[in-house]
Amino acid sequence: MAADPFDAGAGSILRQPKAVWATAGASVVAFMGIGLVDPILPSIAQGLSATPSQVSLLFTSYFLITAFAMLVTGFVSSRVGGRKTLLLGLAFVVVFAGLAGTSGSVGELVGFRAGWGLGNALFVSTALAVIVGAAAGGSAAAILLYESALGLGMACGPLLGALLGNASWRYPFFGTAFLMAVGFLCITVFLKEQPRPARKTSLLDPVRALGHGGLASAAVSAFFYNYTFFTVLAFTPFVLNMTPYKSGAVFFAWGVLLAVFSVIVAPRLQQRFGSLKVLGGSLVLLAADVVVLGYGDHTTAVVCTILSGAFIGVNNTVYTELALGVSDAPRPVASAGYNFVRWFAAAAAPYFAPKIEEWTDLHVPFVVAGGTAVAGALVVLLRRDALTHEAEELEPAHAAEDGVTVFAN
Repeated sequence: MAADPFDAGAGSILRQPKAVWATAGASVVAFMGIGLVDPILPSIAQGLSATPSQVSLLFTSYFLITAFAMLVTGFVSSRVGGRKTLLLGLAFVVVFAGLAGTSGSVGELVGFRAGWGLGNALFVSTALAVIVGAAAGGSAAAILLYESALGLGMACGPLLGALLGNASWRYPFFGTAFLMAVGFLCITVFLKEQPRPARKTSLLDPVRALGHGGLASAAVSAFFYNYTFFTVLAFTPFVLNMTPYKSGAVFFAWGVLLAVFSVIVAPRLQQRFGSLKVLGGSLVLLAADVVVLGYGDHTTAVVCTILSGAFIGVNNTVYTELALGVSDAPRPVASAGYNFVRWFAAAAAPYFAPKIEEWTDLHVPFVVAGGTAVAGALVVLLRRDALTHEAEELEPAHAAEDGVTVFAN
């Protein structure tokens, strides 16, 4: 019988050095930054006299920089070390999140979000490797702690955005800058430098890794899936058109489902049915969910938004494990190449979804999002032979050995 990682004995995720808790705490705040702006998107649009498509560029600039940063993070951390990379990323977030709160136009805000995205990529892509390196009790407990930080951050980001944004849309940005400054101080005090990799990573290593058919297939499928994911995250708040408090509550519930299904449900489903069947089925269910979201009444839209968190949580876990186990490339390099491809969809969806609504009507962006989820499932079906290598035999929490780079799952 496997040991309970929450047991208070040795190897428990609850008995970790201060350095691990400092890094995990900062990771929670870093993941909060992804969904922080969700409840206040309509307020930002009103405060800066901007259209939904203009405000959605907050996500586009953030994730476009994140995509390119995937080629840089391994290059940087393999040369200056994990601790300095974490601190550099935190410093960027503190500066640019604070500047975002002072924005006088949507253009300034979009630009500052881009700088924030670079900092977040540097931090989050290194945090897992640092937690695994510093944790007590082996990698399994460390990875569970990291996944818990991810889920908590994704759930609490919209809640913090709602609580602070109800007074002013500027306050969530200042709040994030303050919390990340606290994280900077904690890591400075408690975290010692980690051993550097034996081999330095080049800027082109992640691109070369995509020459492997299985990894390329996982990345392309995840690209289509991420378009669906970020249509829900970035466009749905305008459709729901709720107060920051109500919108924050909806996305908090969404984040809770995401965390539970990512950490607890997905591994059990994989063990019983296999990774590819679980992924294909979850993508089809997500497609159906977003189409119903687009055509249903307001209550239906709220329910489907929350329910999408379950499918997204399952998909996140399976995609990450596929990307890391399907090729023979070093895991940090494989992950960087995979993330480089998929984050372009996270940049595209927030821009195109409101544009498609302007060109057509409210329903069509969700039909497109449903179509991209089905496209992701078709890639899994058609490329199942390339994706099968190690996909069905991945061990739980296998994803972070060798200091892997995983961003926002």
